[in-house]
Amino acid sequence: MTEQNNGTLGKFRERIHKIASYNEALGLLYWDLRTGAPRKGMDTRSEAIGSLSGDMFKLSTAPELGEWLSELEQSGVNEGLSEIDRRLVTETRKEYDRSVKIPPKLYQEYVVLAAQSESKWEQAKGENDYAGFQPYLEKVIAYTNQFIDLWGAKETRYDTLLDQYEPGMTVKQLDALFGGLRSELVTLSSAIAASPHQPDASFLKQTYNKAAQKEFSLYILEQMGYDFEAGRLDESAHPFATGLNPGDVRITTRYLEDDVTSALFGTIHEGGHALYEQNISADLIGTTLCTGTSMGIHESQSRFWENVIGRSRPFWERYFGELQKRFPGQLDVPVDQFYRGNNIVTPSLIRIEADELTYNLHIIIRYEMEKLIFNGGAKAADLPELWNEKYREYLGVVPTSYADGVMQDVHWSGGAFGYFPSYSLGNMYAAQLASAMEREMEDMWTMVGAGDLHPIKDWLKERIYQYGKLRTPSELIQAVTGKPLDPQYLVNYLTKKYTDIYKL
Repeated sequence: MTEQNNGTLGKFRERIHKIASYNEALGLLYWDLRTGAPRKGMDTRSEAIGSLSGDMFKLSTAPELGEWLSELEQSGVNEGLSEIDRRLVTETRKEYDRSVKIPPKLYQEYVVLAAQSESKWEQAKGENDYAGFQPYLEKVIAYTNQFIDLWGAKETRYDTLLDQYEPGMTVKQLDALFGGLRSELVTLSSAIAASPHQPDASFLKQTYNKAAQKEFSLYILEQMGYDFEAGRLDESAHPFATGLNPGDVRITTRYLEDDVTSALFGTIHEGGHALYEQNISADLIGTTLCTGTSMGIHESQSRFWENVIGRSRPFWERYFGELQKRFPGQLDVPVDQFYRGNNIVTPSLIRIEADELTYNLHIIIRYEMEKLIFNGGAKAADLPELWNEKYREYLGVVPTSYADGVMQDVHWSGGAFGYFPSYSLGNMYAAQLASAMEREMEDMWTMVGAGDLHPIKDWLKERIYQYGKLRTPSELIQAVTGKPLDPQYLVNYLTKKYTDIYKL
């Protein structure tokens, strides 16, 4: 590499480091906004987020960055770069080509709107006020449509959004994946509904001390290998994880006094995200590769820990006694009853509290609604009725409030259209990774039953976590499992699990 190219690489890396620093600062502001910032300060905070985001956007779309990329992409130069720098050039080029099409003023306006919209959603959800939230959602949808026009729609307008969260994913692929999955799930659900061996979960309907719930959540996070010197657990209206850098990965959960496991499974879920972010290679710190490679892979980690591990029989054979200690006299049932009671398959209104099987139907509903918005022209005013119709059709239940219906998730308020399919993709990835882990670690479930979870974390760190965004989703899943993504692993996993629970 020539001296000039070395200089270009240095300037390029310095710019990437600065962008990463802005991302970290903005991540901290968002975290504060969602975890207790005074409500009267939210509009001003949103303006501050918009201003800083605008500055970062200008750095990310500056003409000199495009020039540096062109130099580093030249034949003979690119081959001389390290693996990290080559990947950094590839990812930065993709983002640059997308972002440079958006006027900076328009982007800054959108960031301010999204922050305000999320704050309004939190307030409106608590007041069951869709009419108050609807104008914000209308604007978020309008801005998103503007962005699609500027980017240039792919095969469908919605494909353009999907690609942001799961690179290369399309409506055509998802329709095939979800169509086959839905058919299998409906068949399995019917067999479960007809089973005479329905679990009894009536013992769960009690009032549970929130402080004790938090204590147990913290304990389980520690067992998973979550590093509290590199993170913290807080409370929010909707659980989330924020990875500022591998040394500062924060998570939140939501405590319900009438549900002893909602906060726990939410904590385990976000803890799975956090383990990914805490264990990315130090070589990637300060770069835009220091994050998960896609939201599908990221969700595979949260769903793996929450469901494959956290809802397993061996897990509760080890930890049920620990839970009972926190709630003396309240959970005096056999561990098998507790395990089966926490794995009941039943149609429900709330996605984050759904069982593993019907959860995917919740995602398919949101996926189909997002297609209707961006490919079919559905308006914000149409969404409550569309939502209720789909819940009646797919799950046989109908929300009685906006808070339990169309307003239950934060994602749309912040413009995260195209994100929801990541959850079901994550379930598919998780089942496929679990199958590979079982083959390689023959004593995997013995370790879970003994509470020895760190080898599982180490296996994932070696094969998934450390790479951050250095490898693509398809490269990772192929390297770890020897096959591309295959939804049959999820079908097999669910069939085996629920055949046991319901004695099918």
